[in-house]
Amino acid sequence: MTILIDQPQFGVEAVANKVDNVGEKGLVLDGGFKVPETNSFGHTFRDYHVESERQQGVENFYRTNHIYQTYDFVKKMREEYGKLNKVEMSIWECCELLNDVVDESDPDLDEPQIEHLLQTAEAIRKDYPNEDWLHLTGLIHDLGKVLLHPSFGGLPQWAVVGDTYPVGCAFDKSIVHHKHFEENPDYHNSAYNTKYGVYSEGCGLNNVLMSWGHDDYMYLVAKENGTTLPSPGLFIIRYHSFYALHKSEAYKHLMNEEDVENLKWLHIFNKYDLYSKSKVRVDVEKVKPYYLSLIEKYFPAKLRW
Repeated sequence: MTILIDQPQFGVEAVANKVDNVGEKGLVLDGGFKVPETNSFGHTFRDYHVESERQQGVENFYRTNHIYQTYDFVKKMREEYGKLNKVEMSIWECCELLNDVVDESDPDLDEPQIEHLLQTAEAIRKDYPNEDWLHLTGLIHDLGKVLLHPSFGGLPQWAVVGDTYPVGCAFDKSIVHHKHFEENPDYHNSAYNTKYGVYSEGCGLNNVLMSWGHDDYMYLVAKENGTTLPSPGLFIIRYHSFYALHKSEAYKHLMNEEDVENLKWLHIFNKYDLYSKSKVRVDVEKVKPYYLSLIEKYFPAKLRW
């Protein structure tokens, strides 16, 4: 079964909460990675208002995204794509499939996605050489963008990329281009438009439905295929685009203790995810054997997608 979405196909990822200190329990929240001053286009990172060729397209993307990402839509997509019956392939095969994908919503980069995956992973590897699970998480965090590929139904960009946020409760004002939620039917639904909505204090993010996209999909793929990545790795995959939380600290009232601990690792990861985007190329063949060894360590040879 393929879900048809007859809406415009626009195309963002969304800013890292830079942490330059030591967190609780001695967790180092900043390695040696130097944050560049500008993105690939010479602008500051995640500036959604700078006049550029991509700015209007990014806002159009968010308008569409905010209108159609409803509680019912997310439940339907999770039910369909949670079956994992689209394709069977390895992690590396999926990485190569992303060679043809460019995230139209990203204001900071227009390179094929595999470049971003390797830039992120290699930057983390340099600063955290002993955390191999974090290197692999950097490599695979965006693999859910294969939802854009025809093999997966060719979903429109607004249903795959961009900042993520909870559905089923009020849309926080910190979410980029928040004004467009006024056209979302959930915005006016009393069951969904309060602080807690269908949730409760400290219920845990695992019990919260997030807007549908590559984050939640890749989390489902990893979890249901029996990955041995630790809890922080799965948390990073699932919430790396949840900028309202890790940049603006919104929705913290829904977190439990495990979420609080995992969020520390997401703050570390987010800097590399965002600021490693550059025109510096990675020698794929040189680093490939290392990442193949990590894939073998943490994943089965073939995965259901």
